[in-house]
Amino acid sequence: MNVLKKKSAPAEAIDTTALTPADYRLPIWFFGFEGALAAAFDILRAFPTAWPALLILLAVNITVSLTVMRRRIKLAKALWHGKETRKLAFALIALRIGSHFALNAVGMTVNSAFGHVLFALVMAATTIGLLAYSQQTAIRALTTARPAI
Repeated sequence: MNVLKKKSAPAEAIDTTALTPADYRLPIWFFGFEGALAAAFDILRAFPTAWPALLILLAVNITVSLTVMRRRIKLAKALWHGKETRKLAFALIALRIGSHFALNAVGMTVNSAFGHVLFALVMAATTIGLLAYSQQTAIRALTTARPAI
């Protein structure tokens, strides 16, 4: 028997119709990565030597996204194709910039490490909350868009 000339059987197709949109739900710990990265500016302001840890966190986030979360790419694409998620992303950026401008306008600049840690916690919590809300909205939309079998 010649192994090189032997034809292998075709791979079986994976039945993806049995999966529901809720099966693509991202775990809350994944949002923790996103929250930490959203708070990166203030983390670096409070602890300037933390940049290597944030780079490692970013690398882990990318690696986890491309490996463990691979089957959830459909939901991630649905989230980023939705106007609401992009609005939320821009709203977070506006919140970051606007809050610092507003504090500067009233003469209360954030200079202390404690202030930046507080800002980092608020930005992380806001990011996690908004991403979880956006995910719920996308799953609800995907669930109602599925034809009943």
